[in-house]
Amino acid sequence: MSRRTTIADIAKAAGVSKGAVSYALNGRPGVSAATRERILGIAAEMGFVPNRAARSLSVSSAQAVGIALRRTARTLGIEPYFMELISGIEATLSAGSLGLTLQIVGSVDEELEVYRRWWAERRVDGVLLCDVGADDRRLDAVARLGLPAVAVGGPVEGRRLPSVWHDDAQPCREALEYLYALGHRRVARVAGLPRLLHTTIRDTAFAEAAGSLDFTSFETVHSDYSGEQGARLTRRLLTQPERPTAVIYDNDVMAISGLGVAHELGLSVPEQLSVVAWDDSPLCRFTHPSLTAFSRDIPAYGAKAAQTLLSFIDGTHAVGERPALSVRCPPAQLSPRGSTGPVGG
Repeated sequence: MSRRTTIADIAKAAGVSKGAVSYALNGRPGVSAATRERILGIAAEMGFVPNRAARSLSVSSAQAVGIALRRTARTLGIEPYFMELISGIEATLSAGSLGLTLQIVGSVDEELEVYRRWWAERRVDGVLLCDVGADDRRLDAVARLGLPAVAVGGPVEGRRLPSVWHDDAQPCREALEYLYALGHRRVARVAGLPRLLHTTIRDTAFAEAAGSLDFTSFETVHSDYSGEQGARLTRRLLTQPERPTAVIYDNDVMAISGLGVAHELGLSVPEQLSVVAWDDSPLCRFTHPSLTAFSRDIPAYGAKAAQTLLSFIDGTHAVGERPALSVRCPPAQLSPRGSTGPVGG
């Protein structure tokens, strides 16, 4: 095996000191522009690859951002939302030559331990906290560490951490007003995990809007976002004596499973059942009929979260500042398609 090229090798080839090479490679002052250009050219010719760990120590930066997710690897793999979110985050980080460290964890305690280890070992420069809970002890715990962090979700009130979030209440009202105008009076919602903040916000908005619109019946059931639970809960809802004529799902995976159950039970969509999905991934356009869905730019959401975190890492904003920065992104917009229509239409 060939020996890895070192700074000493470059210094010898360029006829300069190892310190001069270090200055040139790290973009620091101490060498002339001409010397810097010559050193960089020689390094490229020799195929020099910097030692990331050593460089991180020298510049007190890991050149990486971390995300720890309390989701199973299986759930993560079939969830279009997270794939799009991570793509937006990664696009922003890669533009600045930063890496993304992703770890799957099983509990809050395990997640917090990951953050402590990452920060103690300087393996990340900051973290993004996903799946923000209604009563989330991670927010204060991470703030106490002094670890730069941004909550992806909110609004987060009375906390020291910044947040990037969408309004989850307004889309609920919009969907119910739309279904009511189509003549629906019995509606159900297959929601996500009840511990999550955005789920509780949607729960409240759904109940308040359905009550104010005078629906005959409205019901929310909670799930784990999987297609299996989406199908099971849909089957239960649609076999009730007074079944709903419209169902709203908190993600597209469950909506697609629910559509399959409707077909299985011999219900015509949208004539006998209208279906609305929350996340508008390309999957929603591949079903028959195509799914009415809430459209939002998830990659842009991830990019904004990453940009906000980087502003704390580079010192544009101070960690723990009061009041904490709150970035509100545009709400999801309802995109009607073939899965919704008038009752008996």
